[in-house]
Amino acid sequence: MQAEPIRVLVTGAAGQIAYSLLFSIAKGDVFGQDQPIILLLLDITPMLPVLEGVVMELQDCALPLLKEIIPTDKEEVAFKDLDAAILVGSMPRKEGMERKDLLKANVAIFKSQGAALDKYAKKTVKVLVVGNPANTNCLVAAKSAPSIPKENFSCLTRLDHNRARSQVAMRCGIPATQVKNVIIWGNHSSTQYPDVHHCKVNMSGSELTCFDAIKDDDWLKGDFITTVQQRGAAVIKARKLSSAMSAAKAICDHMRDICCKSLLGYCHWTWKIVDSLAINDFSKSKMDATAAELVEERDTAVTFLGV
Repeated sequence: MQAEPIRVLVTGAAGQIAYSLLFSIAKGDVFGQDQPIILLLLDITPMLPVLEGVVMELQDCALPLLKEIIPTDKEEVAFKDLDAAILVGSMPRKEGMERKDLLKANVAIFKSQGAALDKYAKKTVKVLVVGNPANTNCLVAAKSAPSIPKENFSCLTRLDHNRARSQVAMRCGIPATQVKNVIIWGNHSSTQYPDVHHCKVNMSGSELTCFDAIKDDDWLKGDFITTVQQRGAAVIKARKLSSAMSAAKAICDHMRDICCKSLLGYCHWTWKIVDSLAINDFSKSKMDATAAELVEERDTAVTFLGV
């Protein structure tokens, strides 16, 4: 007997990240191969003709798990009875735009979407904020949805995590699956800190620390960090478009590992904060720098929220 469909929202659904993402969701890569899905696709009114083309392509894929597709520009339709929400759409930074203007525009978007979650979605909804500045937008959405548990909200740094694992793996000449316990601290921006001080690498059947496996502390404390921090900009420079494919893959990874195990009832699975993690002075200085940026963004956003 087939399970009841879950209702999954993707915002910015006519954009390039969503275009890379929707097929994976609809074919079962995220919520499971036996979980039917109703896809709700939200975008702004001028993008509805493009969104209709996306709907046609999804229909033409003839995916057995995809039970219904609902394209809309109305929040009251998009957020109704949601089980999961992936908030991809946001205001991009335009030429000449000040950072505070970008924050102001996105506060308005995510305040509205948070309120819509609060009013229309299930209280168990799992929310992933992708649109940048992701950390601050996530805070705004969570503050605007007071009836939904704060632990149901998260923002996407899985792309940075995947990038960091891949860099270590390529340096060691092994698959990324043999690299674990990489940590991304702080803002999803160029101040983020990819930390490998707790990272373990499996090489030839032996588990080594990342520093012992690579044997190049200068690289790990220098070029490795800047490469991960600036990877998004490097992709844009190379392909003249943002990193949609890898972002979509990271969204799938995040939703499957962080949100969906609890959403789909895997033994009351939940995430938790790791206590008593040793942090050295080098890491602390990097964490302090990105924390300062996050606090500044938060304080600016709160003034626009009016709280």
